[in-house]
Amino acid sequence: MKEFWENRYAAEEYAYGKAPNHFFKESLARLKTKGKILLPAEGEGRNAVYAARQGWEVYASDQSREAQKKAMLLAEEEGVVISYEVCDISDISQPSGFVDACALIYAHLPPPISKMAYEKIVPLIKPGGYLILEGFSKNNLARRLANPAIGGPDKVEMLYSVEDVKNSFPDFEVISLDEKEVDLDEGGYHNGKAMVIRFIGVKK
Repeated sequence: MKEFWENRYAAEEYAYGKAPNHFFKESLARLKTKGKILLPAEGEGRNAVYAARQGWEVYASDQSREAQKKAMLLAEEEGVVISYEVCDISDISQPSGFVDACALIYAHLPPPISKMAYEKIVPLIKPGGYLILEGFSKNNLARRLANPAIGGPDKVEMLYSVEDVKNSFPDFEVISLDEKEVDLDEGGYHNGKAMVIRFIGVKK
């Protein structure tokens, strides 16, 4: 899987564009705090750079070194500073209670790995801190088969449901959690009407 992402991010174009994810942008505006934010599986830096522009201290990671290179170039282009670690989510090296918020934007992992990743991430968020998540819904699979331009996994076990999110993050009070149809227009790989799960939670 790492090779897949290295190849995708090696292209000159930004795979998902340079603009932040709409829900991520909207969610940051709703939060009542600013401080440190963690962005695992961040890819080419579009959300990390946006958060830095809004005054957050940004800690991003991804398994792809090509993604890191492009994220740092984008940060330089936008005149902001971000910290970016090349590693798997389960190997993030920050201490417990380190961040005020964490965002998982289209971070799709197979179940055994996702469980380990969540167990790693949750302790990094301080009590009262926020978790933001957007990912493709299980109900998106049929849409992806009809329109591959939407993107996302083609395996149902790597997709989200409302119940999955509730069960995966019991330590969070739900601010909002729903399934929505959205019209994606993010670079060359997220295009078309898709079904997504959106979640904002605050750690108890």
